[in-house]
Amino acid sequence: MTFVTRNLLSALALCGWVVGAQAVEGTRTFFPALDKEADRLVVHGATDIEAMEPLIRDFQATARGIAVDYSDFVTNDLYRDADAACRTGTSAADVLLSSSVDQLVKLANDGCALSHVSAETAAVPDWANWRNEVFGFTFEPSVIIYNRDFVPLEDVPRGHAELADLLRFRLDYYRGRVGTYDLRQSGIGYLLAFLDAQQASTTYGRLLESLSRAAPVLRCCNNAVLSELASGNVYIGYNILGSYAYAAARRNPKLGIVLPRDYTLILSRGAMVPMGARQKRLAESFIDYLLSDRGQQVAEREAFFFSRKGTIPPNVDGPQSLVSSGIGRPIHIGPALLAAQDQLQRARFIDDWIRLIGGK
Repeated sequence: MTFVTRNLLSALALCGWVVGAQAVEGTRTFFPALDKEADRLVVHGATDIEAMEPLIRDFQATARGIAVDYSDFVTNDLYRDADAACRTGTSAADVLLSSSVDQLVKLANDGCALSHVSAETAAVPDWANWRNEVFGFTFEPSVIIYNRDFVPLEDVPRGHAELADLLRFRLDYYRGRVGTYDLRQSGIGYLLAFLDAQQASTTYGRLLESLSRAAPVLRCCNNAVLSELASGNVYIGYNILGSYAYAAARRNPKLGIVLPRDYTLILSRGAMVPMGARQKRLAESFIDYLLSDRGQQVAEREAFFFSRKGTIPPNVDGPQSLVSSGIGRPIHIGPALLAAQDQLQRARFIDDWIRLIGGK
């Protein structure tokens, strides 16, 4: 293991989690009430509208007089807006949704969240419910995705060590053809990298060394890597969220998805009612819908595709269940995420990672 890798693993052990991609803010989308508007729910989300639209429309089918005003943010912008609203006592949104659950936990810890208890919240697993203030409402594994036109079946890596070995022994072929997040821009990439090192530091050290030789293509976010895969510029995508990967594979059958057999990290996007919510009860109803069996069925069928029961959608290379197989590693929503606020350690980690990985 190189000196830089040892330094990086040390930084990982010290480092917290900060999630915040640097990208252009998404658009505002308005969903009129199905009947005469009685109330309006304002949702700020760091989640693509393509994923949220089926859920919003089905929620409206249960509440026909409710209009929904949805604004799509990158995670850091969402956090900054919510934090500013909390500090000034103003109202920014009724519901916050984010893959950056560490930032939602920080907001809740700072007194910026309202507690909500219901039959639906009581059914949420302990790892996805913090203080009845931040709730995980999705079940999204981190996957390896590849282009079948360029990756022969015998090369498909089914674990982190296998990916490291593939890049080591077929370096000439895969140099410049592996895509992953640019940690300077991607908060979720940063979080997943940190967790990889926690799960298996030796394996991750080998993988980092292999990636450093392979000159990976670094991009801001899931969809940017997936675009490179679809074009054939990249052959393998690493640590891509399963929901985005599966949506891309449904559109393009050339893309194959693998759940790493040694362990598979699982993200649960967070939902929270901020302190300044104007429509508290309506916000609680929306969160209850997201957590309900009906909402989860819509999410599995049309939005995020992977079930909180651990079942795997068709044409994914993996065990029948992420739960019963034991390979699933959920990201716990809780106080451990508060370590993310140490900006100096975060900067040190990213600097070490970039110096080692390089990329293009």
